[in-house]
Amino acid sequence: MTVELWTIDQVADYLGAASAKSASRTLSRWGIRATRYTPHPASGRPRAEYPADDVRAAAANRPGRGTRTDLR
Repeated sequence: MTVELWTIDQVADYLGAASAKSASRTLSRWGIRATRYTPHPASGRPRAEYPADDVRAAAANRPGRGTRTDLR
């Protein structure tokens, strides 16, 4: 079974984040780590890839804007 992996740009698009840096901070907060690093096609620098299923699950479980999490 192959796992679908997303680059940080794909994660940012899915989350509707303003930038890749913002998406990276969100994934860090959620505890989602990169599973693989591949060379960027243009620069050759390492590019992190994240499990798409983990991103989808974490996004589905986030509380949403205005939620009072202190009342739980």
